[in-house]
Amino acid sequence: MLNRRSFLWLTSVAAGLSVVRVSAQRGRSEAEPSGPLPPSIAALTSMRAKAKPTTAQERRGRLDKARRLMTEQKIDAIILAGGTSLTYFTGIRWGNSERLFAVVIPKVGNPYIVTPAFEEDRTREQLAGGPMEHTDVAIWQEDESPFALVAQGLKDRGIATGRIGVEETTKFVFADTMGDAAPALNVVSATPVTAGCRMIKDAHEIELMKVACEATLKCYEAVYHALKPRMTQNDVGALLTAGFGRLGFPGGASVQVGEYTALPHGSIAPQTIREGTIIMMDNGCSAEGYQSDITRTYVLGKATDKMKKVFDIVHQAQTAALKFARPGVALEGIDAAARNVIVDAGYGPGFKFFTHRLGHGMGMDGHEWPYLVKNNMFGWEHAMKAQPGMVFSDEPGIYIRGEFGVRLEDDMFITENGAELMTPQSPSIEDPFGKTS
Repeated sequence: MLNRRSFLWLTSVAAGLSVVRVSAQRGRSEAEPSGPLPPSIAALTSMRAKAKPTTAQERRGRLDKARRLMTEQKIDAIILAGGTSLTYFTGIRWGNSERLFAVVIPKVGNPYIVTPAFEEDRTREQLAGGPMEHTDVAIWQEDESPFALVAQGLKDRGIATGRIGVEETTKFVFADTMGDAAPALNVVSATPVTAGCRMIKDAHEIELMKVACEATLKCYEAVYHALKPRMTQNDVGALLTAGFGRLGFPGGASVQVGEYTALPHGSIAPQTIREGTIIMMDNGCSAEGYQSDITRTYVLGKATDKMKKVFDIVHQAQTAALKFARPGVALEGIDAAARNVIVDAGYGPGFKFFTHRLGHGMGMDGHEWPYLVKNNMFGWEHAMKAQPGMVFSDEPGIYIRGEFGVRLEDDMFITENGAELMTPQSPSIEDPFGKTS
């Protein structure tokens, strides 16, 4: 799915800038710093051993939960094409193309796979050792219809009528043609099942995200200590890529300077750091498939009084959201807790200066269900309420066009009694990591 940040990455590559990969949807910069690494980057060491892979048994638990949700939602089977949900449930890593690859998970009975004939060996290779190692595999030749195989497999499992859920990122042409192949079936969204599972993280998932966040903050701090006037955002991006490489995780960040920090997702315009300019770094890395997303905004040198004031307001807004968040509260209320601080400080109304939602759900995708914003609905009663195990970015901002912007972003998870950030808040605009760090 091409989102705003994906588009910026693609256009920035064309312009030779370094906005680098975090999630599966984003590309990766190949930029490398020229010459020896700065001491702060060279001092970073691998954290790979902290990230433990997801086991087949964990994925079987996810499949069991999906079946329970199918029963609640009156969905008889779900269909997963390539993408994150496929990996989440099965461990299979498969991209989408014009050829249908699909995993069908019925509410009752054995899952099965429909795959191109020439991909059979690769399919079985990925099944080995996974939660569906002994599942059925149906192959189709280039002149045959894979959709007829999907329909037949459902019929073989007693599903000739009923509701079939299709994962939300599946191509429309696939979902539409499946419906044509089985007209007695009602094709619906599988989001209440797939997001219903994915939006509640277990302890292992949260631990992986904490590792990714820890690595991101270490990399950001090392890059901060390596910054010098006259560096471009391309130079800084190369340092970030090198830093994450030394830490052992794929990652990087967009870098915006000066007036371009007033654009929440930045600009591809060439930018150069100078003494006293404001800098914004945003994104993170992936630890065993789980994402971090952290933003730090700071000044190299002395900040103006206005910059300090805006930073303090945004810091207070981030804190207000953290204090308000807890199980049972409306997700839009968490957004309102932060937004009210910013509006009451004179940067309103509504979305005038704080131009985006407070946060997005996080996990294997950098942006996933649910979201911290009003009217956050996608098909079931509890979608609007916070629950233990949900993870969000907490990222208020103030953006003053033509001047500068400040955003502070840390990743927040809902606990049984409240909420916690996975990283310490940035203490100040001139000392973003603390003098004792």
